[in-house]
Amino acid sequence: MNASNAALPSAQVSLGIASVPLPVREVLPWAVFIGLILLIAIYFVGAEQGATSIFSGMYIHEFVHDGRHLLGFPCH
Repeated sequence: MNASNAALPSAQVSLGIASVPLPVREVLPWAVFIGLILLIAIYFVGAEQGATSIFSGMYIHEFVHDGRHLLGFPCH
């Protein structure tokens, strides 16, 4: 251990940046919006084929095919 390191305080270092509390009222709509977008993405990657298909054809399946395998969804 270096002698100069021993002189450093173990307390947190202040960088002069004040923390500002975020009101839940401002964060909640964005959290719900992002959650809905993620649910729609998971649907299209994981379930848009077969009996639960909303769109006919295999265009969406082929578009998300590699992502489906990357996330562990079986498709063939």
